[in-house]
Amino acid sequence: MDTKARAGVGLAVLAMLCVQLGLAVSVGLIDQLGADGAAWLRLAWAGIILLIIVRPRPSAFTRKAFLACVVLGVVTAGMTLLFMAAVERLPLGTASALEFLGPLTVALLRGRGRVLWPVLAGVGVVLLTEPWAGTVDLVGVAYALGAALCWAMYILLTQRVGDEVAGINGLAVSMAVAGLAATIAVGHSAIGRLTPHLILVGLGLAILLPVVPFVLEMVSLRRLSTAAFGTLMSLEPAFAQLIGLVVLQQVPSVLAVAGIACVVVAGIGAARGGARGGARDGARKPTEPPSDSERTYLSAPS
Repeated sequence: MDTKARAGVGLAVLAMLCVQLGLAVSVGLIDQLGADGAAWLRLAWAGIILLIIVRPRPSAFTRKAFLACVVLGVVTAGMTLLFMAAVERLPLGTASALEFLGPLTVALLRGRGRVLWPVLAGVGVVLLTEPWAGTVDLVGVAYALGAALCWAMYILLTQRVGDEVAGINGLAVSMAVAGLAATIAVGHSAIGRLTPHLILVGLGLAILLPVVPFVLEMVSLRRLSTAAFGTLMSLEPAFAQLIGLVVLQQVPSVLAVAGIACVVVAGIGAARGGARGGARDGARKPTEPPSDSERTYLSAPS
């Protein structure tokens, strides 16, 4: 594995850990605001935080790139709201496994014949979800599958925005749009239940999820192909099972452990040789100096 791929894998793994830990810690917030309210509060805070830190300039965007940022924001809101609704009805590991069908589809379509690792990951997902048991909440499954579709679009759009817009300017705009979209969709149902304590909790959770992992994923997708990244995301259901066990005391079955083994092997296999050919670490021109915020977030080794 070359240096670029190794850096991309490390960033993606760290992002996945942040996501699953953030979801587990969000359980208390869900109990008080509901799944949609907790998702809305995190997205709203994330949009505000990134706008304040990055302060994106209009000159950083072409019309086409700005439109891509807006679409990415709407997709991000859909992915987050649908997944949180799924987690409210399904175990964390099961919801994450079903959502993984999105990046798995990206890996299959973009893998250029490399189907072994996505197929192995798919087997792991089936073992994790045990669809033959008939005990899974079908509405929760529908929410998770909707989140999977949004996640597939998120991967493709994040890579595109990361390539076309310098630094994390594109992410700042997309997160602001995501916060606005979530506010329009579900914010009205949770605003009346907010307290100063919940507002501060939401601020802290927004940093853990989605601010830090989304930044890490954007930088990772500048180093990895979408096929490698999509298959590497197979590790997320395994992390979800681990976090669910340690934090939420959700004990996995023997088949779930076998599923975890499959997706771990698939993730490792996908990471080998997954660097993007000629991928850029950012869209900035060589003569354009980085801003302070870009120095902070783009300090990962390339």
